[in-house]
Amino acid sequence: MKKSLGPKTILSPTSVLIIGTYDNQERPNLATVAWGGICCSVPPCVAISMRKATYTHGNIMQRKAFTVNILSENMVKKADYYGIVSGRNKDKFTQTSITPQKSDLVDAPYGMEFPLVLECKLLKVVEIGLHTQFIGEIMDIKAEESILDSSGLPDIDKLKPFFFDPAKREYLGTGKKLGKGFSIGKEI
Repeated sequence: MKKSLGPKTILSPTSVLIIGTYDNQERPNLATVAWGGICCSVPPCVAISMRKATYTHGNIMQRKAFTVNILSENMVKKADYYGIVSGRNKDKFTQTSITPQKSDLVDAPYGMEFPLVLECKLLKVVEIGLHTQFIGEIMDIKAEESILDSSGLPDIDKLKPFFFDPAKREYLGTGKKLGKGFSIGKEI
């Protein structure tokens, strides 16, 4: 028997996305977002949602660009820090010893030490309620060679991304592989 939990933001797990932006004084900033993911194949797009009160919200509205950075498990403390401290008051790059790198394609920074980066130009803004959804067209993806497999694509076992459980407010690592997509279901 199922128990009603009411309307909540529980869709577990969620990706942990580190958003890179510049403010109006060219200061780079990082912010953690758990509400986000791929939202279109052609053109390739990612959607992220955040509250209007955030520093990053204003930066995206002004600069019309952002990066989405995927961190490895060994950077979980930094990711949590980026979500609990405001860039209005702290230089998060300096505080976490991350080197800001200006994208050559969009008006946004990323962390040189971050293994996977999506460079996005703002395509659409959707006001939802407390949150605004930003849809960014992915202009390029930059990946450290050390996380690529033999076909040149990111290998999740090498990347070691982590996820967030909104119900328990915990970070989780990747688990074992269960089967090949668009294939295992053919066994039914």
